[in-house]
Amino acid sequence: MPSPPQLTELLLAWSQGQSRVLDELMPLVHNELRRLAHHYMAGQRPGHTLQTTALVNEAYLRLVDCNRVNWQSRAHFFAISAVLMRRILVDLARSRGYLKRGAGVRPLSLERAPDVFQRTDPDLVALDDALNTLAALDPRKCQVVELRFFGGLTAEETAEVLKVSPDTVLRDWKLAKVWLHRQLNREVPHGA
Repeated sequence: MPSPPQLTELLLAWSQGQSRVLDELMPLVHNELRRLAHHYMAGQRPGHTLQTTALVNEAYLRLVDCNRVNWQSRAHFFAISAVLMRRILVDLARSRGYLKRGAGVRPLSLERAPDVFQRTDPDLVALDDALNTLAALDPRKCQVVELRFFGGLTAEETAEVLKVSPDTVLRDWKLAKVWLHRQLNREVPHGA
């Protein structure tokens, strides 16, 4: 893996239309993309038809279409990659008609709120709906969740991407987790 500045340089060249750089860039980021995909797939139900390699390949195809993104850094690239993987899994879940709005989600105690994303049976559609609602209310908090959880970025890397302080990121992260916990564990009306 090249240093973050070297990777950022390659990303900038790619975003400036130097498509030949993509052939050099993808092998360098492949392991990190696999790590992200493995993280996502570990939370899927047993027997899920999409495998880690397929998720990496689908994300790669979508990244290739992002030929005019103004990449800010290595962290920005992996954040976008993580969001793409999330969207791929959510699209697959929606296409298969999975339950919406948290039906079947086990209630969690508030003490376990930091673990709200670590459940082994996440309802991606419900989480995606909750994140979309959060994005409408507070876009930055939604971005913090995407970057920290889905992108696996540190508070410092997230702060760099969002151009805020790490303390702001940590505060937003804490509030977003509590808000999402409440959204995902609210009572589902009968017959819904």
